[in-house]
Amino acid sequence: MLRLMRDYATSWMIKIILGAIVVVFVFWGVGSFRNRKASVIASVNDSVVTLEEYNDVYKSLLEQMRQRFGRNLNQDLLKMLRIDQQALDQIINNRVILQEAERLNIRVTDQEVVDSIKEIPAFQSNGRFDAQQYRRVLTYNRLQPEAFEESQKNNLLVQKVQALIFSNVHVSEGEALAYYQWENASVDIEYILFDPQNYEPEEPTADELRAAYEENKETYRTEPRVKVRYLHFDPQQYKDRVTVSAAEVEDYYYANSQRFETPKTVEARHILIKVDADAAEEAAAEAKERVLEILQKYREGASFEELAKTYSEGPSGPEGGYLGAFRKGDMVPSFSEKAFSMSAGEVSEPVRTQFGWHLIKVEKVNAASKRSLEAAEPEIRSTLTEEKAKLEAYDAAESFFNRTFEGDDISTIPVENAAVETSAYFTKKGPEQGTASPRRFAAAAFDLLPTQISDVLELEDGYYILQVVDKKPGVIPELAAVQPEVRANLIAERQDALAAEDAEKLLQQLKTATTNAAGVPETGALSFKTTGFFGRNAEIPGIGYENAIARAAFELTPENPLPPEAVKGGKGYYVIRFRERRVPDETAFATEKESIVQTLMDQKRRQAFEAWLTEMKNRSEITIREGFLQTQ
Repeated sequence: MLRLMRDYATSWMIKIILGAIVVVFVFWGVGSFRNRKASVIASVNDSVVTLEEYNDVYKSLLEQMRQRFGRNLNQDLLKMLRIDQQALDQIINNRVILQEAERLNIRVTDQEVVDSIKEIPAFQSNGRFDAQQYRRVLTYNRLQPEAFEESQKNNLLVQKVQALIFSNVHVSEGEALAYYQWENASVDIEYILFDPQNYEPEEPTADELRAAYEENKETYRTEPRVKVRYLHFDPQQYKDRVTVSAAEVEDYYYANSQRFETPKTVEARHILIKVDADAAEEAAAEAKERVLEILQKYREGASFEELAKTYSEGPSGPEGGYLGAFRKGDMVPSFSEKAFSMSAGEVSEPVRTQFGWHLIKVEKVNAASKRSLEAAEPEIRSTLTEEKAKLEAYDAAESFFNRTFEGDDISTIPVENAAVETSAYFTKKGPEQGTASPRRFAAAAFDLLPTQISDVLELEDGYYILQVVDKKPGVIPELAAVQPEVRANLIAERQDALAAEDAEKLLQQLKTATTNAAGVPETGALSFKTTGFFGRNAEIPGIGYENAIARAAFELTPENPLPPEAVKGGKGYYVIRFRERRVPDETAFATEKESIVQTLMDQKRRQAFEAWLTEMKNRSEITIREGFLQTQ
């Protein structure tokens, strides 16, 4: 288990350090946890899946989630994300893809593997592959070149299978235009809100309260509670045991050299005169002439910043065209190539991009730099000290766990650098104090039986060992104890029903009412409010973000101006009525066409690949060990 912990720490580091190749380890499960005895958990046709493989991918996915969600990652979120299922699905999917690649005789040559590895930034120095750097990175992360290269080969095989499927996917200009019109359409409606809070139903009788309580009694059940003893092995308490050698600092520095590099950046302003990428030659020439006139004004002494404020049609115009500092890859190629070839204070000739014609003024050039080993040493020592202290804390926790037996009272077992604490009773929300991860702490506690001792539990602030002292199940209180809550719930239900009834009544009246001179149904004394135009995914003026209302609004037409039923929103029930629909101006489509085509292409490729993979899996014989995921 100690080896598991050490490899797990390494797996964590590589995901921080090697962003360019992390997908390989997640995708193929190359890396740590090799000391567990393999056991078969699934099979894909004639190929078995081992627990060892599953653990590799599961831990990699877990670390991804930690990087993504940080402190917000808790046991509830983990259950919702189902990374146990994701890990198993990844392995099965990859096995199916590789088997199909074999059947289709798709091959990857050794040279292709070599070329792909040379392109990985983590293995480069000064933009070129460095064999020594390659060995350093793999050695530091305890990876064998053979295993890594095999994983890279498999990754390339998958890419070739995907490319074969993607080759049949196309997006027409008509599809792109239809998407553009759908995405950018807007609608104007009018509405009346029936707010449940405005209704005052009759006060419930004692019999009605009793009936409501009996019918919903389970909803008033109290939460179960648990009380535990626990030990906290805090890494901060083990720092004084840690030493970091100069050789370790040097190894870390060279294995993670990119972490200490700052790329070249340029700080610039620009003036943009817009012209569509596929505009007629005459229109493009006219726009260029305007840019040349502005350039002449600058050469005659006008301020570039003021010219940008006056003439630039880009979003940075009001700020004098200021773009801030950017790296070469941050801008479109033609813009970046020019900007990065200029000196501070220089103003370019007109530059054409898909957005139009630009004038670029470079304000400052920040040269690429790299912190020296000496400058980076304090940071590296701190990082390595934290990692080693974490390992020391885990060693101590595991050592303690190995000295326990079922039924032991953990408070009677000697331990250093930790003390047995006893919590108050707490619910699944966790204890109010004692840990930085109360929900995960509680989830582990509720999984234990009375007197059972937990495995070593890793939380944000270290490692824990828990032992349940007592559990109290949830109970349904008597009506007297929850009567105010029962009354409030019953009144809220009645308010909601009254609002819904009145909304539906008005809607039916509108559908049968006579119309006025403008062809709009009469509403009597009721007064509709108008939203003004809004988009499908935008905030609705006067209402807010209401997906159900937006969906219903975009289904309305002049021929069918009313929805089939009142729409339930966050504040109550809405009766809405169509006023007008606005179709987007197609002249702006040209500037967005390229990105729309790419968006639709990505969607269609993903759908095509998922459909293909589903078909391949349906044709395969896939078995999963009964109850495996329930034990994870």
